[in-house]
Amino acid sequence: MIAAGFDTELDRLRGLERDGGSFLIQLETRERERTGIANLKVGYNRVHGYYIEVSRLHSERVPAEYHRRQTLKSVERYITEELKQFEDQVLRARDLAAARERTLYEALLDRVCDELPALQACAAAVAEIDVLAAFAERTVALDLVRPEFDDEAGIDITEGRHPVVEQIQSRPFIPNDVRLSDGVRMLVITGPNMGGKSTFMRQVALIVLLAHMGSFVPARSAKIGPVDRIFTRIGAGDDVAGGRSTFMVEMTETANILNNATDRSLVIVDEIGRGTSTYDGLALAWACAAHLATQNRAFTLFATHFFELTALSECLGNTANVHLSAVEHGERIVFLHAVRPGPADRSYGLHVAQLAGLPRPVIEMAAQRLQEMETGTMHHVPPPPPQHDLFREPEPALELLRETDPDSLSPREALELLYRLRGLIAE
Repeated sequence: MIAAGFDTELDRLRGLERDGGSFLIQLETRERERTGIANLKVGYNRVHGYYIEVSRLHSERVPAEYHRRQTLKSVERYITEELKQFEDQVLRARDLAAARERTLYEALLDRVCDELPALQACAAAVAEIDVLAAFAERTVALDLVRPEFDDEAGIDITEGRHPVVEQIQSRPFIPNDVRLSDGVRMLVITGPNMGGKSTFMRQVALIVLLAHMGSFVPARSAKIGPVDRIFTRIGAGDDVAGGRSTFMVEMTETANILNNATDRSLVIVDEIGRGTSTYDGLALAWACAAHLATQNRAFTLFATHFFELTALSECLGNTANVHLSAVEHGERIVFLHAVRPGPADRSYGLHVAQLAGLPRPVIEMAAQRLQEMETGTMHHVPPPPPQHDLFREPEPALELLRETDPDSLSPREALELLYRLRGLIAE
């Protein structure tokens, strides 16, 4: 903890330990010459300390002043009075150095405590300068622009960019605009996988966050109204240790947003309802989107592959559709990463699966099944079973069973109960 040159006594004690190596080399050389044992070695062991090691073949040549310290399979280890004095001195110096360093450190802490308010003020000022200097350097290096804050609700970003993706990708980054206002509270975002939906949403959130930090932002211009919090529902992950499935985690995060977002919150949702059946997922996604737009009235970017959600713009006055564009070139797909008004015309899921390396027969079979589903000619697929309504009135037969005590029924009464239950079920 204490550097060399700070304390003379500490340096002296450390020197005793540090310079011991040269003494041991000198001792080994001198003893080899005196005894004539060429393979004599001087070493150190944490258990037994310093020793002189001699092969058993030369044990008869060991001087009388050598005292045996340890016997091994093929060697004997000895200690001399001179080596013992050196060992005591080094070990004592090591303990004294540790004690001296501890004393110096505690004294330093006492001095720090005496000057603590001034040191904390200095540290806070240096930290602030460091952050502002970093903001300034990044502003120049990344071509950032000063954002404007407005008391009017809304987020208006022109040619926004993702500050991380822009730096790590080799091709030019495609900037995009976003317009959210009191009249358009939600954008339903559709388009292909890998088309840039997640990047677009995250860059909006990052621009808002950077602006509130006091940094310039990656855009040509940015005007930001009051934003109290940023909520995100992104990615897929489970909580196995906590007994929560991926879908349960997704629903928990969604519940937090719906229960806490306000009309000044920014919400980015990257898929809701993909972890359950199609009908369940679509129903949940629709209800959550409608609640965000009408009840929370939060500024929301809602990415989805449920194209049915694009009809929300017809039902709700404060919702609009945008999509990430892509073009099909032969059997390939080219992602343009540009945000355009209106819903996407296709999902391009099979193209993305092909890019990922799925076998050709799998892609061809999927294409055939997709065509059958779109044209309504798909066979051997039973319709989904109706789900029980959790919120309807209890069944009369169930209520009758709950009110009945089987132990108090006579055989005749039990038979009559059975007929009554059959009648209720038939009704």
